[in-house]
Amino acid sequence: DVKTYGAAGDGTTEDYTAYFATVAIEHLPLAMRLEADRMAHLAITDAVVEPEREVIIEERRQRTDNDPGARLGERLQAALFLNHPYRLPTIGWAHEMRGLTAADEAAFYRRWYAPDNAVLVVAGDIDLATLRPLAEKYFGAIPARFVAARHRLLEPPALTPRRVTLESEHVQQAAWVRLYQAPSHHGDARSAYALQVLAQILGGGPTSRLYRRLVVEDKVASAAGAAYDPDALDRAVFSFYVSPPSGGRVEPVEQAIGAEIDRLLRDGVGEAELAAAKSLLQAAAIKARDSLTGPARTIGAALATGGTLDDLEAWPEHIGAVTAAEVAAAARAVILPENSVTGVLLPKPTS
Repeated sequence: DVKTYGAAGDGTTEDYTAYFATVAIEHLPLAMRLEADRMAHLAITDAVVEPEREVIIEERRQRTDNDPGARLGERLQAALFLNHPYRLPTIGWAHEMRGLTAADEAAFYRRWYAPDNAVLVVAGDIDLATLRPLAEKYFGAIPARFVAARHRLLEPPALTPRRVTLESEHVQQAAWVRLYQAPSHHGDARSAYALQVLAQILGGGPTSRLYRRLVVEDKVASAAGAAYDPDALDRAVFSFYVSPPSGGRVEPVEQAIGAEIDRLLRDGVGEAELAAAKSLLQAAAIKARDSLTGPARTIGAALATGGTLDDLEAWPEHIGAVTAAEVAAAARAVILPENSVTGVLLPKPTS
């Protein structure tokens, strides 16, 4: 049993699966040989699949089925995306997971696990002159499978706001969230930069508009914020979230956050808060480069979702160039009632 990796793992998003490992430089050739073998010659049998199927079913049970917030999130995603596969949970629905077979896994593996459908990122104490021969030796020897182009499904126009309410006996603290479909970097880069700045202004920490107004000043909420991840291959999601104080009702916080959204759409953003938000985002990007795995994951995710190295290198500059007018325009294009799904999580009334 070869102890090659210092740490290893995997993760799946809506757009890609990533495998990662930390390995001493002297073991890199062996690690690349093992990973190349796993790409081309993985043995998929019932003896392998059946226990792993139980692992992911248990993972879903712990992370989703036993978590009312996660269950609400699944229903919100399904309501937000009417046609796109983003409406499906990444881990899958429980009834479908139980029916997975070794034949299903083998077919998926043969279709997608190919060098012409993969991105290899190596970060650390190595240079290109050392790495390229290893990549050519181990991965270059695997024949391309000419993976078919994926057909991207488009979303129909959103015609009406949607609302999802979940009551659960496991909920002690009510919560409110609202999602909007939004452009991603892949679809509209200029709007994506503006939306990143907008999310920072509205909900990027204790100095943000929502936290300062709802939590600190008006004390109608115990938490409030906004989020936006621009890295989806297709449509992204812009979201707001807020929690009332312990035992509090959802209606006052919904009215309060609605008033803040209306103020934003009416008045836009100021130059001082714009400059502060851009500075915080750029500082966070610099800090993320301090880790060994952070840059590698950022590069891999970008390349897997249609980005380029030039895009990554120029990101701080693009953020710095965002104007208040661009932020206001992006907000007005995304934050529309008919483009929204509102979720409410409530304690189940006792009979």
